[in-house]
Amino acid sequence: MRWAYLAVLGVLSSLLISDGSVRAAPAGLADDPAVYRNSRTVVMGDLRGVEGEKVDAALNWLRDRGKTDVAASLILAMRYNRALTPRLSEVLTDLTGETGAESWFDWMLWQQQHPELAVHPSFSRIKLELLTRIDPEFTRFIPLSENADIRLEEVVWGGVAVDGIPALDNPRLIGADGADYLTPGELVFGIEIAGDARAYPLRILDWHEMFNDVVGGVPVSLAYCTLCGAGILFRTDVEGFDEPLTFGSSGFLFRSNKLMYDRQTDSLWNQFTGRPVSGPLARSNVELEILPVAITSWRDWKARNPDTRVLSLETGHVRDYTPGAPYGHYFNSPDLMFPAFLADESLSAKDLVFGIRTAGGAKAWPMSAFEGGLVIHDQVGLVDLVLIGDTKTRTVRAYRSEGRRFSAGDSSTTLLSAGQTWRMTETELTGPDGTKLPRIAGHVAYWFAWAGYLGDNSDLFSENGDPGRKAN
Repeated sequence: MRWAYLAVLGVLSSLLISDGSVRAAPAGLADDPAVYRNSRTVVMGDLRGVEGEKVDAALNWLRDRGKTDVAASLILAMRYNRALTPRLSEVLTDLTGETGAESWFDWMLWQQQHPELAVHPSFSRIKLELLTRIDPEFTRFIPLSENADIRLEEVVWGGVAVDGIPALDNPRLIGADGADYLTPGELVFGIEIAGDARAYPLRILDWHEMFNDVVGGVPVSLAYCTLCGAGILFRTDVEGFDEPLTFGSSGFLFRSNKLMYDRQTDSLWNQFTGRPVSGPLARSNVELEILPVAITSWRDWKARNPDTRVLSLETGHVRDYTPGAPYGHYFNSPDLMFPAFLADESLSAKDLVFGIRTAGGAKAWPMSAFEGGLVIHDQVGLVDLVLIGDTKTRTVRAYRSEGRRFSAGDSSTTLLSAGQTWRMTETELTGPDGTKLPRIAGHVAYWFAWAGYLGDNSDLFSENGDPGRKAN
């Protein structure tokens, strides 16, 4: 991320006029101009021009004022003025009484746990100015709409401009035999709708995090948040819209989760929930339907779906599509790149889970529970399920069981029930008499994201025989 910080420093330096002072506050502010002026000096200051004495004086003024409503501005300043972090942390401690936080990461976690704290009106203006100096296109989303479901102080710049992580729109596909760039053990997102099988390799989606496509006649978007380990397939024909919604990356994060946007209304959406959180569609009860998708090895997907097509390396973008190139270090680290508070430490923050959400409830299963290709029988709400997984390839498929008991079959595409063989496809389980049990949509994610967004509304599977418990 070093390049991102250097870019910010270069952008912010343009706010300073030649004598090193900060430009005057715009006229007509509705909030206290002294709070605005001093907060802005701290956020924009200490960067090649503004004398340290002026920044320190502004900090002293804010501290002596003694109100916590400037905490959000001081935390914002901490990210972009790293040299000022110790001093900012001291002032924040004086104002809030919090003694356990030191870094920007720490203070963001603290802020997430204190939604009750008022934020001074000047913060919105300062943050808007800062972000639009990075990319003027951010005015499409900031300030947040009055009916937003998220707080502006928790919206974090992810290091790229609007669509700096470019979505793939109806990308070029090739036949399986032509995908000689893939190795057998590589992971892909596998999708099959109405007989149309597609493989979207993670090595490519790591760079794009989103595609808009039509699979089997159904318009879909795969929203992949690399930071929270979740690739979720959404159906995008939404009631009330003449055309399917299409999505891009806003450049913003909320609690280490991608904020995507729809190109039709410029509403911001929570990638994890499939719901709009700011803009014209916020609080509109619109929610995208989740469809089945599997992470699996290229070897397994091709064996199950020999007629599959696969994403071509010719995406129209110049990227290093070597596996793990953009996020390899992050994937192999237990640490988060951006702050997200984890209230439930039943699992480690980046432990992988497979989760299902239904109208009757939600549940997560630790990926470790599927070690060795285990078959698990369980329930979500009132729905009986059978889940078949493989920890090594992060693969889990879930189907309605209707009370039947299954065991592993003679191949990776069969299950046994009452001594009879059932065939397992991407859409259903089919019994010898033609009985069909539909697949239930679910997806993989890091635990911090599942627990953070589902919380008390989700159960957690226990491997010790307990059928499940609440996640928090």
